[in-house]
Amino acid sequence: MNFLINTYNHTYKDVKHYPENVLVGCFKTTLSKALGLGIIGGSFLVKVPQIVKILKNKSGEGINIFSVLLDLFAITAMSSYSFCNRFPFSAWGDGVFLGLQTLIIAILVMHYNGNTAKATAFLSAYIAVISAANSGLTPINVLWVCQAMNIPIVLISKFMQAYTNYVNGSTGQLSAATCFLLFLGSLARIFTSVQETGDITMILMYVCSTLANAIIVTQLLYYWNVDVKSKERLKKKS
Repeated sequence: MNFLINTYNHTYKDVKHYPENVLVGCFKTTLSKALGLGIIGGSFLVKVPQIVKILKNKSGEGINIFSVLLDLFAITAMSSYSFCNRFPFSAWGDGVFLGLQTLIIAILVMHYNGNTAKATAFLSAYIAVISAANSGLTPINVLWVCQAMNIPIVLISKFMQAYTNYVNGSTGQLSAATCFLLFLGSLARIFTSVQETGDITMILMYVCSTLANAIIVTQLLYYWNVDVKSKERLKKKS
């Protein structure tokens, strides 16, 4: 009871003497929670357009499988690290759904590249690894190292995809909707990570992810214009 009374008195004094600071703090917290929950809600569908595009065309052409696997590692490491550190679910929950969708994309790309057996083996290995990572048996220091590795991994995975796009002169089967949503999501996550976790490795990871996603989005816009101009030239010739 004394604890509640002291907390009330402390809060009352803060509001009385520093009303602006308290209101700003409440606004930031509310905004962070709202953004976090919004990102989680949106994460259900972020990579669905990419999955649908692969299934529709029965092809993973233009999608760099190593980039996808690195992306999956980064998402898994971040989610496991956050779960074991008991960060608020609103700060990392989208990783659960993004990880599942990224896993599906990896398996589909392997399958359509003629590596169905490898896809099955990879799925089994991934389930075993993620179970061990979230069981509480894996030392938190190991998870921290994996999380810290995400910073270069995120950059490498996106740059590999960007290089593939450059070499092909096209973004292939990449979904524009998915890439734009990933960019906006990582941008918002910078703010929510600062507000809800204060973890420097997570903040830096999302800063790097936002910059890398911006490059992919820029390529999508550029190659879309190139494709449109090419089609117009072909129409004129015909």
